[in-house]
Amino acid sequence: MITVVQHIIQRSCVGIDFYARNTYYFEMTNNPTIRNEHVRTRRDHATELAEDYVEAIDDLIQERSACRVTDLAKRFGVTHVSVNRTVQRLERDGLVKTQPYAPIELTSKGKKLAQECRERHLIVYRFLRAHGISEQNARVDAEGIEHHVSDETLAAMQEFAERQNP
Repeated sequence: MITVVQHIIQRSCVGIDFYARNTYYFEMTNNPTIRNEHVRTRRDHATELAEDYVEAIDDLIQERSACRVTDLAKRFGVTHVSVNRTVQRLERDGLVKTQPYAPIELTSKGKKLAQECRERHLIVYRFLRAHGISEQNARVDAEGIEHHVSDETLAAMQEFAERQNP
């Protein structure tokens, strides 16, 4: 079986006709391994926003001793309405506690998730720095990668980074 990348390269070189697109789609959707990869990616995307928010809430609480909707709106560059909707979902999921006109608080579950995200971010960041990636790019790239890397890959990244910089 050819890999997805090989398939894309082959098709981009010769052009994709209707039959080839449909065959490719059929192969992709009927291959349980590939389907599961997409499920994991969608799941990771679904949790990414929650992870970013609990991490930011925790950061703001540590920096300012309180986190408000306006703080999150400024940090993420979104409206307070967007923040309110996300915070409602986080509250529904048991990650935060809110009261009208009061700061947002993390639950123990939210604190645990924030700490796990911070640890994942640091591992990915150290791995990228060990490969010579600039500090700025490593920081930005780690923010995206941390949400999509498997535990197995994360462990390998950590081992590599520790070997490079004990």
